[in-house]
Amino acid sequence: MATGFFALLDDIAMLMDDVAASTKVAAKQTAGVLGDDLAVSAAKASKFSPSRELPVIWAITKGSFVNKIILTPLMLALSFYLPQIITPILLIGALYLSYEGVHGVWGWLFPHDISEGKELQMSEQQKIKSAIITDFILSIEIVLIALATVNDLPLIQKATIVTLIAFAATIGVYGLVALIVRLDDIGYAIANSAKSGSFKQKFGLKMASFLPFIIKSLAFVGVIAMLLVAGGILLHKLPILHEVIHFMPTLIAELISALVLGGISMMIIDGSKFIISKIK
Repeated sequence: MATGFFALLDDIAMLMDDVAASTKVAAKQTAGVLGDDLAVSAAKASKFSPSRELPVIWAITKGSFVNKIILTPLMLALSFYLPQIITPILLIGALYLSYEGVHGVWGWLFPHDISEGKELQMSEQQKIKSAIITDFILSIEIVLIALATVNDLPLIQKATIVTLIAFAATIGVYGLVALIVRLDDIGYAIANSAKSGSFKQKFGLKMASFLPFIIKSLAFVGVIAMLLVAGGILLHKLPILHEVIHFMPTLIAELISALVLGGISMMIIDGSKFIISKIK
């Protein structure tokens, strides 16, 4: 009886070792998308007033957890029962990210455009909803990349690893986002706890004053990140596109792919909205 019990413990320990090792590999594979997710999420969170940043980040975090709860078992089931649908799902997500990215570029080129004005007039709930939708698309990419990394493992291990990666992504990304958007408060707290004129005070004030630059940088990085994630998927999943621009450096090819297809998507979607509004 005791021998059987200790054998069971040994099997569990070996299983945990396998899960830990495979989780590290999957985490490395998803690191690129996680970095993009961080940049995109921080850029979106920065669009709120300072007094609402943390409540909004918490609302988006809860939405991200719901996304993971829905997507993790769904993607596991689809990869097992209907693997041929994974590529179309990735392509639809890539087109959405391209569309969002091109909207961001359009806002830089035409900052006083009517569409930009409408974005500024969006309610807090609408902005949160938009951030959660973007998180949903990026979550699909994270879950599928993690799944592809451990696809040869038994189902229990596969499900455990993908679930760990998915939820660690939400905790890590939005924890860092909360830290980034409150750097000014941290800086002022450091300055207020120091003697006047001391290095510590100067450091705290400098940290606080540096936040607007960080936010603007993240807004730029977030848009580029969306375009690169989308372009990478489009190039890998559309062989004809890869053949046309295979001579370009990878990053340039990904960026151009996302800009072109995102621009076409924007013309179709926004053009349709404009026509429908005129008909009404």
